[in-house]
Amino acid sequence: MHEIRIDDPADPRLDDYRDLTDAALRRRTDAAGGLYIAESYKVIERAVCAGHRPRSVLTQQRWLGGIRDLLAADDVPVYVAADTVVEAVAGFPVHRGALAAMHRPLLPGLADVVRGARTLLVLEDLVEHANVGSAFRAAAGLGADGVLVSERCADPLYRRSVKVSTGTVFQVPWTRFAGWSDLLPVLRAEDMSLAALALAHDAVPLRDFTTSAPARVALAFGSEGHGLSAEALAAADAVVTIPMAGGVDSLNVASTAAVALWALQPRVTDAE
Repeated sequence: MHEIRIDDPADPRLDDYRDLTDAALRRRTDAAGGLYIAESYKVIERAVCAGHRPRSVLTQQRWLGGIRDLLAADDVPVYVAADTVVEAVAGFPVHRGALAAMHRPLLPGLADVVRGARTLLVLEDLVEHANVGSAFRAAAGLGADGVLVSERCADPLYRRSVKVSTGTVFQVPWTRFAGWSDLLPVLRAEDMSLAALALAHDAVPLRDFTTSAPARVALAFGSEGHGLSAEALAAADAVVTIPMAGGVDSLNVASTAAVALWALQPRVTDAE
């Protein structure tokens, strides 16, 4: 690694880290550059351990020791700046150690993620990056083998998604699918059932579903406002709901994913 001291927030070497709170801008610049931003030492460490390559790192002096240990053998620039410089560049106070501009890895093929999986999450058109990150954290912690993300779903590698996932987005296999016409044949070829988590008058309560759950199942979750599309519901082998109390109609989508995976845990544990 190469330590480089920077005192000027306008230094062009810091352009990868500029205006990180502008989601629309970052979607354009990160995708065009083939990058994503990892925030905090812990997240950067998980990314590096997963084989992801940093293009550069931006850190404060007090966190430099850990970065040295992590990247000692890598030929990567590490920009060291005062807190005020980092905040001026990023657009917010960076309290968690460091930022890294990481090269985006190539996504695996759809069949590669589905093959051999016992339990998958399918995220259709989620808008909130925090929900995507939380869903990945649930997948990692509660035994899902992978996550399939629709083309219009929020980016799992957006800074907010990665941060909320605490870096677990790097350890759970995932890829995007273009549409249900692409995904369904792959699920069918692997003899994997599709269960849609949705509100419907004929939906099966989750408790009943788990008593005779198929050996391999993909759990589908829809957008925060409209839920799953009609196409997804029509494709599902079962529509499943979590009964609510207290006049609440449903849980947040990431919470729903966590509850559904928890309910399936005995089945996952038995397989291990």
